[in-house]
Amino acid sequence: MTPGLPEPVIAAQASEGIALPPAAKAWAKAFEQPAKTFELQPLRLIEGSIPAELKGTFYQNGAARFSRGEASIGHWFDGDGAILAVQFAEGQARGCYRYVATEGYCAESEAGEFVKGGYGMLSPQPWIRRLGSPLTQAIKNVANTSVLALPDRLLALWEAAPPHSLDLETLETLGLDDLGSLKPSQGYSAHPKQDPQTGEIFNFGIEAGPVTRLHLYRSDRTGQIRQRAAYKLDGVPLIHDMVLAGRYLVFCISPVRLKLLPALLQLRSFSDSLDWQSQKGTEIWIFDCDTLERVSRNTVSPWFQWHFANGSLEQGEILLQLVRYPNFRSNGLLATVPQGFLAEDLGGELWQLRVDPQTAQLKTQTCLYGQTCEFPVVMPGQVGQQPSHIYFDAHRSAVETSGELFGALAQLDMESGEINLLDFGDDFYVNSPVCVPSTLGNSGAGWVMASMFDGEQNCSELWIFEAGAVEQGAIARLALPQVIPFGFHGTWA
Repeated sequence: MTPGLPEPVIAAQASEGIALPPAAKAWAKAFEQPAKTFELQPLRLIEGSIPAELKGTFYQNGAARFSRGEASIGHWFDGDGAILAVQFAEGQARGCYRYVATEGYCAESEAGEFVKGGYGMLSPQPWIRRLGSPLTQAIKNVANTSVLALPDRLLALWEAAPPHSLDLETLETLGLDDLGSLKPSQGYSAHPKQDPQTGEIFNFGIEAGPVTRLHLYRSDRTGQIRQRAAYKLDGVPLIHDMVLAGRYLVFCISPVRLKLLPALLQLRSFSDSLDWQSQKGTEIWIFDCDTLERVSRNTVSPWFQWHFANGSLEQGEILLQLVRYPNFRSNGLLATVPQGFLAEDLGGELWQLRVDPQTAQLKTQTCLYGQTCEFPVVMPGQVGQQPSHIYFDAHRSAVETSGELFGALAQLDMESGEINLLDFGDDFYVNSPVCVPSTLGNSGAGWVMASMFDGEQNCSELWIFEAGAVEQGAIARLALPQVIPFGFHGTWA
């Protein structure tokens, strides 16, 4: 058995033909111990200066606890969520870091052991007791995937259940939030899209059952759901993200389906019950933002995506940018990230698709960046519109990428097609970037922020870059008091 890897992970990777590498990478240090929280405190400036215009808060969510007692989680996605908040004002920064006090987190903290199952792990309860509880109740809401900042609270998002509300400043957990009408069985995706012109928030959730449905939500800027719609799905697919493109919402539903019997009987974890069924193809569904009515749907050759960068309308056609994978192997590979292993390159590339909104016909497909990348983002003011730049995590240039996490930050100029990349050097890794808009310039002006992990010094930092010039390096580097494990998604408020 490979040291440090849970047996379910070994079995899952073996079943997918994934070979395990012999040694952990430097990023494993970020996961060695449960993340240590810290109260709100001034952050030390390592170098550079904080722009005086920066006034607001950077938030980042991510998995932060990966074991209880002798037991380890089964997948990176199973770690309990913790929020990093960094407040900026008058050229100074203060930060705090706190776990989301979910029901499962509190129960397991008291018990000193795992109580519930997760995305990639079964409940430790005896099988007959697991069988007696619904799948949605057997899996812990870890609140670890993303954040949505509302005027009066912060939402910690996990797509298979309603979000948790937190205090914007202290990060105190206030409880589950139904946003006015969510049922416990209805998910609320970790990737809402906010229209920069109206402030309206669009999101979706999947409700699995005898008939599985895709729920669409249209909320006002306070988060209150004002309009809903529901559509029947074929089986139980994995839909992680959608995109706002002008007046349309677009979904690309890949041919990943949940094998219901082993999942419902809780013989295999949710992740291990997901099956790549390439013969189904990928479905493109397009909805009208105003009515939430489906405009068109079409089936094309299969691919999988975790994340979209953006969408827009150009001459009556939809342009989509997304990180596209040829299959679902990335799911099994990502399971071992907390142990410092990636058995092979993830293989996702940045593509642009042109789609006819009236027929969902795929008109053109163009590869924008033909190397492995992830976590693409654009400026908030350009969501749903043609962006000036796309920022994303990438591998370092001219180094072996197989088995490595991302050690470079890239930007794509959408007008010229030029790609600039900042290589951070050996054993230095970048989390998913967050775009921070300027209040003085155009919609593409501002900054890009990312938390970083120095594997050599075993410490975390927050870096600030000038938008459109990330290759020139950070304009400010801030020391974080504790190591922050690699997170998933963040936002700026």
